[in-house]
Amino acid sequence: MKAFLLALVLLATPVHASEGELKAGVFDPPRAAPDFSLKGSDGGELKLSAYRGKVVVLGFGFTHCPEVCPTTLATLAKARKKLGSSADGMQVVYVTVDPQRDDPGRMRSYLAVFEPSFIGATGTPEALAKVRQDYGVVATRWKGKGPEDYGFDHSSFVYLIDREGRLRALSPYGRSADDIAHDVAILLKK
Repeated sequence: MKAFLLALVLLATPVHASEGELKAGVFDPPRAAPDFSLKGSDGGELKLSAYRGKVVVLGFGFTHCPEVCPTTLATLAKARKKLGSSADGMQVVYVTVDPQRDDPGRMRSYLAVFEPSFIGATGTPEALAKVRQDYGVVATRWKGKGPEDYGFDHSSFVYLIDREGRLRALSPYGRSADDIAHDVAILLKK
């Protein structure tokens, strides 16, 4: 019993990364982030590779999400503010799992509530399914009482992609703005 309790305590104890180590789960070795081309919330084509030179924080969600997505986006906005003058080196790209409702205009206005620099991506259901598959993202639609009453259970982590377009880390839902800012700052220095 004591060994079981000790294991629980060890699992619950946060691991503190040193100043030069990422706090999120790392890809070792880093690998190329799968490129994609979707419609951006600015109305133009959005290619992930167009953001080389910046640290990209890539997330998936939808604008009608009641809790997880707004919490994640608010945390990313706080992390961006914590970066201060180096925040221009970070780009949040948010890919919808709900192309039926999330057109470029809706995504633009939704993301602007959190941070005007955030950009959304949408496309055909097939194109979005391919991107989710490439990133191992799950999105399962559930139905409510009416035809427009539905939502999604979806993966809630965010990817950190370095300036060279390599997957460097996977940050789980609930990670603090301080931890994300810490990791982005490290990747900005590389």
